[in-house]
Amino acid sequence: MAEKEKTYIGYVRVSSTDQNEARQLKALEDFRKPMHRIFIDKCSGKNADRPELKKMIDYVRDGDVLVISEYARLARSSADMLRIVKELQEKGVEIISLREQLDTTTPQGRFMLTVFAGLAELERETILERQREGIAIAKAQGKYKGRQPIPIDMEKFKAECAKWRAGQQTAKATMRKMNMKPCRFYRKVKEFGL
Repeated sequence: MAEKEKTYIGYVRVSSTDQNEARQLKALEDFRKPMHRIFIDKCSGKNADRPELKKMIDYVRDGDVLVISEYARLARSSADMLRIVKELQEKGVEIISLREQLDTTTPQGRFMLTVFAGLAELERETILERQREGIAIAKAQGKYKGRQPIPIDMEKFKAECAKWRAGQQTAKATMRKMNMKPCRFYRKVKEFGL
């Protein structure tokens, strides 16, 4: 009886929408087997609440092989990494990391995965620490002023809030007209006593 042909699924993650996923896509393209499907997230790996990650986990089946360029693309925290890998393994999914070349089906491979997950978490924390240090230096030199407040048309804001308070439109409609998110909208309503 012939062995079932494996299905290879790719997962790519970059930390923000302005970063380019080309390097990871090229690595998947150069892999010895073609990808059946590739899931791409453009958001931080600081937590596992990512839309394409969730879709990928729902999509993969027993016998599938998940291919990633490196484990840090899957998660940046050890806890998230181990939880995701465990969930995939429980579904019968093998994982191939092109950079680390690990086999997570062995005890040694799982141990090394834990080490790599810890390193990914350390890298993220180091980046954040450097960022904080850089901001502190820039502030001391007077070069960093922080986020500038977004200007608001007070006349329009008051008029739209009056319509909302009078029941002529919903809060959501008011936010949409003012191009505001709920937290900012309600903060400004409170700030200006509207």
